[in-house]
Amino acid sequence: MLLHENYCYGIISTNIEISMEYETMTMRVQLALNVDDLEKAIDYYSRLFGVAVNKREEGYANFVVAQPALKLVLFETSGSAERLNHLGFEVFDDEAVNQVAEHLAAEGLLDEHQQGEVCCYARQNKAVSYDPQGLMWEWYRVLEDSPTFFGESAVSEKLAGTNSELVTAAQPGCCS
Repeated sequence: MLLHENYCYGIISTNIEISMEYETMTMRVQLALNVDDLEKAIDYYSRLFGVAVNKREEGYANFVVAQPALKLVLFETSGSAERLNHLGFEVFDDEAVNQVAEHLAAEGLLDEHQQGEVCCYARQNKAVSYDPQGLMWEWYRVLEDSPTFFGESAVSEKLAGTNSELVTAAQPGCCS
C-alpha cells in the first residue's frame, strides 16, 4: 500500500511504502462507543472502514477491522452523556490475558480477572482495570459466541427489561 502525505506547509511531500502483511496478530485495539441510533452508526462505520458488521444484536453491534487492527463496539444508549464507553485490547490466547492480569495485580491496578464469563454476547476471559476517573480498560479473549448479552442467571434477573436496558446495565464493566 502506498501512502502519500502532504504536510500543511506544502514544503514536504513524502511517499511511504507500508507492508500490510502480518506474521501473527497478537492483539487489536478495542474502542467501545455509546450511540443514539444504532442503525445510523452501523451505516456510517461500515462505510468509514469498508467492512460489514461482524456481530449484530438488539442494541449492540461490533466490527472487526483489519487495518488498522480494531474491534469497534457500538452500544445503543440513547441520550448517554458519554460517547466513550470503554477501551480495551482483544487478545488471541489465554496466556496474554493471564500475563496482563499478573502485571496489573503487581502494579495494584487489577480490578477484575474473569474466567469464562458471558458478556456482550460472548463467553470470554478478561482482565479489567479502571483508571482514576473510572474509564474501563480491558484485555480479553473471546472463547465463543453466546446467545445472551450476559450469562443466563443475569438475563433471568433482567427479564422484565429490554435488551437496550441490558446494554445500558453493562456500562462499564462488560464488552467484546
